[in-house]
Amino acid sequence: MAGLVLGIGVGGFIDGIVGHQLLEWHHLLSGWYPQVHGQDARINMVGDGLFHLACLVAVLVGIGLLAAASPATRPGGARRLAGGMLAGWGCFNLVEGVVNHQLLGLHHVRPGPDELAYDLGFLVLGAVLLGVGMWLGRTRSAAPGRSPTTEPIGPS
Repeated sequence: MAGLVLGIGVGGFIDGIVGHQLLEWHHLLSGWYPQVHGQDARINMVGDGLFHLACLVAVLVGIGLLAAASPATRPGGARRLAGGMLAGWGCFNLVEGVVNHQLLGLHHVRPGPDELAYDLGFLVLGAVLLGVGMWLGRTRSAAPGRSPTTEPIGPS
């Protein structure tokens, strides 16, 4: 669970820092308030700030869960944590892509030509991250002389 929550927060930070700030493709509310000057720009800035604050809260909650569970001390703990983080990032992308991009129209990954292709690519990346994360979180390397086993993501 710690990895999942951390992955949601980190995935949100990656989206916000890369998509919102570095590439300037969109802002959280740019589908409702076009990226122009004046009040719309201010609304987008505040929306992005609140989004980043929510990502920070998710990361802090994930760290608290991690500290409470202490998964790194158990066999396969680091792999399960990495898997949970990738799965969380994938969950973030899928929810963000379906709810914010498609249902609410808050913004798109990259507005303009090929807008739908970018949005679908974002969803595919989310599904891949979720799948790889779940696989990593469930499998662990076999000890010498033993066959690999699977275990669910979450507390044992």
